[in-house]
Amino acid sequence: MDRDDHGPGLHCLVTGATGYIGGRLVPELLAAGHRVRCLVRSPDRLRDHPWAGRAEVVRGDVTDAASVAGAMRGINVAYYLVHALGTGSGFERTDREAARIFGEQARAAGVRRIVYLGGLTPAHVPDRQLSPHLRSRAEVGRILLDCGVPATVLRAAVIIGSGSASFEMLRHLTERLPVMVTPSWVRTRIQPVAVRDVLRILVGSARMPRDVSRAFDIGGPDVLTYRDMMTRYAAVAGLPPRIIVPVPVLTPGLSSHWVGLVTPVPASIARPLTESLRHEVVCHEHDIARYVPDPPGGPVGFDDAVRLALQRVRDAQVTTRWSNASVPGAPSDPLPTDPDWAGGSLYTDCRELTVPASRAALWRVIEGVGGENGWYSFPLAWAVRGRLDRLVGGVGLRRGRRDAAHLRVGDSLDFWRVEEIEPGRLLRLRAEMRLPGLAWLEMYAETDGDSGASAPTRYRQRALFHPHGLLGHAYWWSVSPFHALVFGGMARNIARTAAEEHSGRTPSQESTS
Repeated sequence: MDRDDHGPGLHCLVTGATGYIGGRLVPELLAAGHRVRCLVRSPDRLRDHPWAGRAEVVRGDVTDAASVAGAMRGINVAYYLVHALGTGSGFERTDREAARIFGEQARAAGVRRIVYLGGLTPAHVPDRQLSPHLRSRAEVGRILLDCGVPATVLRAAVIIGSGSASFEMLRHLTERLPVMVTPSWVRTRIQPVAVRDVLRILVGSARMPRDVSRAFDIGGPDVLTYRDMMTRYAAVAGLPPRIIVPVPVLTPGLSSHWVGLVTPVPASIARPLTESLRHEVVCHEHDIARYVPDPPGGPVGFDDAVRLALQRVRDAQVTTRWSNASVPGAPSDPLPTDPDWAGGSLYTDCRELTVPASRAALWRVIEGVGGENGWYSFPLAWAVRGRLDRLVGGVGLRRGRRDAAHLRVGDSLDFWRVEEIEPGRLLRLRAEMRLPGLAWLEMYAETDGDSGASAPTRYRQRALFHPHGLLGHAYWWSVSPFHALVFGGMARNIARTAAEEHSGRTPSQESTS
C-alpha cells in the first residue's frame, strides 16, 4: 500500500473551523506539523482563536463552487466538518448539494483525500426509518465516497467532551433533575466516544493509504444505554443517585422541547440529537485501528471522558462549544451603521455615564457580562425574555459563556453572539433570539483622548433594533416602556460595579434599577 505517512507535513483544508470539532481540529493538525487553511463564511469569527496566526483563513461557503475551488488549490487533505441544520427537506437538499460541490472540486484540484465526520447509523435499519438528520449525514458520506477522491468517512455516535452538545445535554439533564420522567430512548444502547479520540482519528486519517476509501465506525470501549450514561455521570460528578423513570409517550418533537427547557441546548439542536437515539448506535467494527492505531491504554472510556470534560469545565478551559456554530436562521445582515447598510427604520436606545473608575476596571465588567454574572438589571425581565425565546424555539439565556472572564469574536453569550471586540474599548453583541427584526447591543469603555491620565472614564451603551415589517415596529414600541428599567438600570449597575471594583469593594448587582 502507498502510505502518506512519511515526508513533510501535508496541506490540509478544514471546513467548519468555527464549529465545535473543527475549532479543535485545527490546532491538532498544526501540532502534527501540517499546514492548515480554513474555509469559513465569516473569517473574523476566527480572529481571536489562539491558533489564528498560524493558519490561513479564507472566506467562502461550501455551497459556492467558486469559493470551494479556490480553497482547494494546493490542498492534500480536505476535511468536511459542516452540516446544515433545520427542519423539512430544505436542509437535506443543502447538505446534498454542498457535499456534491465539495467532492467535485476536490477531484478537480487533485486532492489526495477527503475526511468526513458523520453520524453512526444503526445496522439493518432502512434509510427511510432513520431520522432526517442522520439520514442526511449518511447520504453525505456516500456522496463523498463516490466522488472519485479517496475518502475516509468516520461515523460516531455521542461525542463526550467539554462543550459538546451531547455532553451539555447529558450534564444538565443529570445535574438539574434528581428525579426524571424520561423518554423511552433512555433505554437505547449507545457507544459514546471521547472527543480526544475523535480528534486523534481525524488527524491520523490524513495519512491513510491512498488505496483505502471507505467508512469506519468509531467509538469508545463502553456500550451503554442513555440511562447508564446519566447514572455513571452522576457517580463521576459526585452527585446522589438519580431516579430515572422512562415513559413511552414523549415523541422526538416533545423530547426536544423537554430537553430545550431543561438544558442549554435549544430544541432546534436537541431534536436531531434525540431523534438519533431512537435506534441503537453501536459500532460493528473497529477497523480504523489498522490505520490509526489505538493509544497504548486503548480509547478513552466513558467515565474518564466525563472526568476530563468536567475538569475542563471547572478549570474554564473549554476551547470550543456546541454553540460556537451559528444558530440556524440567526441573522447575518450588516450592522445598520456599516457603510453598506441598505437603510430603513432604525430604533436606538443610548445611555452614557461618567464612571469613577479606571477604564480597565470598567472594561473588566463589560467583558464579564452574561452567563453567571447576569446582565446587571432586572433579572426577572431577562429570565422571562429568555423563557419566551425558548418557547418559540430560540436559544434562550442558558447558553451562558465559554469563558467566565474573557470573550472572543464568534463566542455565544446567552442569546447574543459576540460580533466585535476592541479590547479595552468596545463589545458589540448581535441578538440570536427570535425577533421580528435585527438587534445589537454595544458597550463602550472610553476616555477623552486629549485629556491626559486624569481624563474621566465614560461608559457608553447603545441598543439598536432594525424592525422587519409592521410586527417589528409594534414589538419595539411594546417593549420601549421597559427600556429605562432594563437598559437604564444596566448602564447604572455596570458603572457602579466598575466603581466598586476600582475602589476595592466587593461588587454587587442591583436587581431592579
